[in-house]
Amino acid sequence: MTSNTEGLDIRVVGGGVIGLTSAIALAEDGHRVRVLSRDPADGTTSAVAGGLCWPYRIRPYERAVAWSVRSFQVLTALAERPAETGSRMVTGTMTATTGGGADDGLAAWYDAVPGLRRARPEELPEGGAPGWRARTPLVDMPTHLRYLEQRLAAAGGTVERREVTSLEEAGAAADVVVNCSGLGARALAADPEVHPVQGQLVVVENPGIEEWSVSADAGATDTTYLLPQPYGLVLGGTARENAWSREPDPAVAAAIVARAARRFPELARARVLAHKVGLRPARPAVRLTAERLSGGMPCVHNYGHGGAGVTVAWGCADEVLRIVREVQEGRGPVRG
Repeated sequence: MTSNTEGLDIRVVGGGVIGLTSAIALAEDGHRVRVLSRDPADGTTSAVAGGLCWPYRIRPYERAVAWSVRSFQVLTALAERPAETGSRMVTGTMTATTGGGADDGLAAWYDAVPGLRRARPEELPEGGAPGWRARTPLVDMPTHLRYLEQRLAAAGGTVERREVTSLEEAGAAADVVVNCSGLGARALAADPEVHPVQGQLVVVENPGIEEWSVSADAGATDTTYLLPQPYGLVLGGTARENAWSREPDPAVAAAIVARAARRFPELARARVLAHKVGLRPARPAVRLTAERLSGGMPCVHNYGHGGAGVTVAWGCADEVLRIVREVQEGRGPVRG
């Protein structure tokens, strides 16, 4: 997008991957951007994410696929500098016990991913359902979040560590506020529809597994995935609606390792490096729209991305920029 020479003062609430990518899109367009975040980037839910670029637990599908395709393009370009950006291109297999065809809402995604094809029987887990083979971005999130903060700074944006008590307060000295607060939107946007989907994972020493592997139904409580990252092999996982605990459950961790070991028996003996729990900010549908707050402040909402924040972040950031341009031109916002 072309640069805007008459930038606005913008406050972005939330310092995870959604907030940082939105802030970068705005700052690189010439706006004066400050991110307000209670937690450092490595303390956000984004830091716990497995980092596979693939739409998961996100609605509406049509918009989510478009956002995902855009992010796929950006992350593929960033994968040319993996040590700097954290993005790498890795081949893997996606299976599910249901779906996997044009009727599961992802047909446009399957069409858009270069080289994606049906997996051959020998490429599937033993007894596994049909699946897909693809080479997709796999993102080392700690490295990627550092890259995003550095890229924001290079564009003139800043990050302020503080608690935000209201969206009106956050935008008091600004022209526009962008709400990327994730679960925080329950309070900040008075939105009871946003809720946690708890995800637990285990990081183990990688015995030499080079491909990612995921088997997950959209509504399943337990999933099986293996994601080779530079810091270890990430094993998952869980997807538990309305579970708020961030404490790893030892029994759940054991079950995660056991599921992975059914495919790779050597994982039963792999040394555990870390246990992690993240709370995905889920919603029946992503809220990416604009309204005026009680004091008249334009506010762009961008939250409720569930398990696909990394996958859709750059596409959503483009849409945030489009909406802000409409606000600047006097064509918005509308209530949503």
